[in-house]
Amino acid sequence: MKDKNNLSEDTMWEATLLCDAAYDGIFFYAVKTTGIFCRPSCKSRVPNGENVSFFGSADEAQRAGYRPCKRCRPDLSYRKYDPFDFILEDTMRLIKNNYIQNMSLHDIASNVGVSRFHLNRIFKERTGCTPRMYLEKVRVDKAKELLLTTEYNSTQIGYQIGYQSISSFYNAFKRNTGFSPSQFRTHHASNTLNQNQD
Repeated sequence: MKDKNNLSEDTMWEATLLCDAAYDGIFFYAVKTTGIFCRPSCKSRVPNGENVSFFGSADEAQRAGYRPCKRCRPDLSYRKYDPFDFILEDTMRLIKNNYIQNMSLHDIASNVGVSRFHLNRIFKERTGCTPRMYLEKVRVDKAKELLLTTEYNSTQIGYQIGYQSISSFYNAFKRNTGFSPSQFRTHHASNTLNQNQD
């Protein structure tokens, strides 16, 4: 296995220029002018070679006064870091925790730290749906739970899960379940009754 101590500065510099992920976790590079350190695979702008220092660990770079890059997150202990995974996780967490809010794609993307276009593309590629579709699914799942565990009517539930208009709620619910909210409640109640009678 490679070790930073066995690598020449030329090799590390070349790996940095090539954004070579094979060296991630083996060394880190820091840029004096920005005060930031990165993984070799980071896609940030190539720094000026004379401003670069190399370190064997993230701790070492931080002790020398450098801050971790927000793009490649060298402070996280993943050997192979896929920034897209973290963008997805952050987006899903944000939506799950704030589904009641009237969040635009711009709001979501700003919170996650990428452009709307970038977020939409990554999310669709990785999950098969857009952030808006995912938000709708989270809301509908919550509505199903409330329909089955509370006495709230459909209108109350629609507003509780963040819809501004009840027609939007009905359309979203039917799109995701094939039922209207009241049909869903009735259908589930009759199924439960039949199971109990069996």
